[in-house]
Amino acid sequence: MLLAIDVGNTNTVLGIFDGETLEHSWRVKTDPRSTADELWLLYRSLVADYEVDVLAVCSTVPATLRELRTMIKSYFSGMQVTIVEPGIKTGVPLLVDNPKEIGADRIVNTLAAHTLYGGPAIVVDFGTSTNLDVVSPNGEFLGGALAPGIEISVDALASRAAQLRKVELVLPRSVIGKNTVEALQSGTIYGFAGQVDGLVDRITVELEATYGQRPTVIATGGLAPLVFGIAETIDHHEPDLTLIGLRLIHEKNR
Repeated sequence: MLLAIDVGNTNTVLGIFDGETLEHSWRVKTDPRSTADELWLLYRSLVADYEVDVLAVCSTVPATLRELRTMIKSYFSGMQVTIVEPGIKTGVPLLVDNPKEIGADRIVNTLAAHTLYGGPAIVVDFGTSTNLDVVSPNGEFLGGALAPGIEISVDALASRAAQLRKVELVLPRSVIGKNTVEALQSGTIYGFAGQVDGLVDRITVELEATYGQRPTVIATGGLAPLVFGIAETIDHHEPDLTLIGLRLIHEKNR
């Protein structure tokens, strides 16, 4: 079985694949201070019921990636391992000014989105930052837009405004909040939905001018459920998009 590990700045997502079937997935907190041994103890406890024989990894956290390499060397020696980094075949041309700047997760999501939905496409990844990654009809990564993530914005507001605080991110009774909590919930959830819709609309204009096609818009990331169904431009919610992309990249490098 394939163990796919996607290390993000806030959360790490792990998934077990039996062939093309995702058997189970887990979401845990990313702690860049974790050592290789601590990572091994955590991951082993999660996948204890599965026979893992291959690994596929991507990481946007250099400290954790370093410890992951040590963990793999110590506990997975002899096992086939695919780490998304320069030199790995992804099948995704990067049509940007500096390809080295592009995070591994954005490349992985591009491959998965094009494989599942074709192109053009826009992947909206709701994580530590909100990433909009644009995919051409040929599966090329065209660039995109980056914005502060939902939780970062809520934390910043609570820390900078004396009378405001962190609130549970659920839909309020109405867009017009009747109290401070509901006003914060409305501004956060409907505000981010509007931000996504505005960016998608502007990107769509450029894509239609170039390719004559409206893009498919796919939401992913841990905070996507907050906005999916509210943002009017999102067509699909694919919570396991990055894990699927890791499986696809592993297959390209077998």
